[in-house]
Amino acid sequence: MGRGKSASPLAKVRGLGSAGEGGEHWLYERFTSVALVLLAGWFLASLVMLPDFSQPTLVEWLASPMGAVPMALFVITSFAHGLDGLKVVVDDYVHEEGSRIGWHFVLTILAIAGASFALFSLATIAFGA
Repeated sequence: MGRGKSASPLAKVRGLGSAGEGGEHWLYERFTSVALVLLAGWFLASLVMLPDFSQPTLVEWLASPMGAVPMALFVITSFAHGLDGLKVVVDDYVHEEGSRIGWHFVLTILAIAGASFALFSLATIAFGA
């Protein structure tokens, strides 16, 4: 049964799209977008409030919970949102299933590696290694 104009009211309420999947991906994309806007606002406001941009000042800021925790959230959300967007590009332009799975794997590994490096660097600053 198609889910176009003739879709049952129950299918419309569930948000089933043409692929037979719900709108979770769409909601996740919007949620991370809003989170990034809020975190970017926090980041810019925090930078404006700093007395200067010297290394000791930035280290002191990132060593505090008010700097480190939102920054960790910013890193995680940025990499998750970026990975999600790149996977959509791969899905749109790579039509062979094996290649698409391969690209998804490579992108996921790169996102995990990048986020891990950024979080490790932040933890090193925050915990003063």
